[in-house]
Amino acid sequence: MFTCFKRTIMRKIWCLSLLLLSCVASIYGQKFADGRGEVRNIDVVRGENSLFVSMTVDVSALDVASNRELLLIPVLRGGQDSIQLPFMIIAGRNRYYYHLRNTPVTDGIILERAGKTETINYRAVIPFENWMSTSALVMDESSCGCRGEEMGDDHRVTLFRFEPKVYTPVFVYLPPDVEPVKVREVKGSAYIDFPVNRTEIHEDYRNNPVELRKIRQTIDVVRNDPDVRITSLSIKGYASPEGTYANNTRLAKGRTATLKTYVRELYHFPDNVILTSYEPEDWSGLEAYVDSTNLKNRDAILALIRSNVEPDAKEKMIKSTYPEDYQFLLKNVYPGLRHSDYVVQYVVRTYTSAEEIRRIMKTQPQKLSLRELYLATRDLEPGSDEYNETFEIAVRMFPGDEVANLNAANAAMAKGDLKGAARYLDKAGDGKEAVYARGVYAALSGDYDSAMRFFAEAARGGIAEAEDALHQIEEVKNDQFK
Repeated sequence: MFTCFKRTIMRKIWCLSLLLLSCVASIYGQKFADGRGEVRNIDVVRGENSLFVSMTVDVSALDVASNRELLLIPVLRGGQDSIQLPFMIIAGRNRYYYHLRNTPVTDGIILERAGKTETINYRAVIPFENWMSTSALVMDESSCGCRGEEMGDDHRVTLFRFEPKVYTPVFVYLPPDVEPVKVREVKGSAYIDFPVNRTEIHEDYRNNPVELRKIRQTIDVVRNDPDVRITSLSIKGYASPEGTYANNTRLAKGRTATLKTYVRELYHFPDNVILTSYEPEDWSGLEAYVDSTNLKNRDAILALIRSNVEPDAKEKMIKSTYPEDYQFLLKNVYPGLRHSDYVVQYVVRTYTSAEEIRRIMKTQPQKLSLRELYLATRDLEPGSDEYNETFEIAVRMFPGDEVANLNAANAAMAKGDLKGAARYLDKAGDGKEAVYARGVYAALSGDYDSAMRFFAEAARGGIAEAEDALHQIEEVKNDQFK
């Protein structure tokens, strides 16, 4: 029909099979003709079997010579597929009248005279095909002269790119409650050797230098920290089951008292700071050891240990009934049952500076409350490595806390760790924020039906983000089934 147009279209169709567009977002207000023209209000709507394209093309500033014309050719392209939409001709005076006299405009082709038209309200409808779901709408621009020859100044602009609907999560982190007083503790066990049947401590006896040093080091670490105040030191002494229960009571009680005196004189703690208790015979420790071994008579010995038989009789029965196993236990296990467990309890001051909290978090996270760890995320970029790491540290410090697990689940999902997120969500409780987070997890896992149930429940609970999430999932599902 138009010589110039035919040659131009044939050349461009051949190029369509060779050129691929990079993935770009939808473009609005796109310029053409060296910035003198503009495409606005681009709308591409997918119907059941059709694709509707509309746009406003501003040609008010175009200056086209009388014997020239500008072809604006919308083309829908997707990989190796393409389809040309009805094109627009912006013609100078002579070319405009030439077309009116010689070439009737049909098939939706638009003919306008340059300088006489300000905007073109473009509309087109084409049958929808599957490849169009990931296609791009481009506009080829070509200039022709009075005899149909191409003028060599072709251009192409991208107007719109179809992008499959995807779910974009918004994570809801929950601020933990304030911990009014931060009470912490550090525990240890010392295996101090005492002379047979005696209760006094000899600091250089056998392995006592090492064991006593363990106690001192535990206390010193806490005591020398300016942010910490020791509130109590608890000591509990144990004896092993051999011998009479009465004598073991005397030994456990006396040795515990001796250790208390040792610590009090070393640190000059007030009497009310050091708390003591004792257990004459550590049957629980013996049970735990036997249960973990493959002794010949393991089950029978365990049954005796767990029985209600009086301690002296119980010990004699093991010794007489299973002498070989008893001798092994006496030599290898009973010494370890003579121990002193200690707990240093202390209070840590409150921290309010996010920078200071982040510094302490790297070396002494046990000193921080869950709320303080949450405050550490201030001024951090959400989703950044440091941001996510803070919530991971929080859940390590407070592994059973529901809020810590909820926030850690969000951080895990933010970095794509769905396996880790599932583990945390199991401990996140059933609050509305946890319900919403489970919806996010389901959506990211592709389980949109479950996601919608969770989001609907969270929306009823007052989570504002759940309404938008529901809308997103509905769009994703609709996009999948069109």
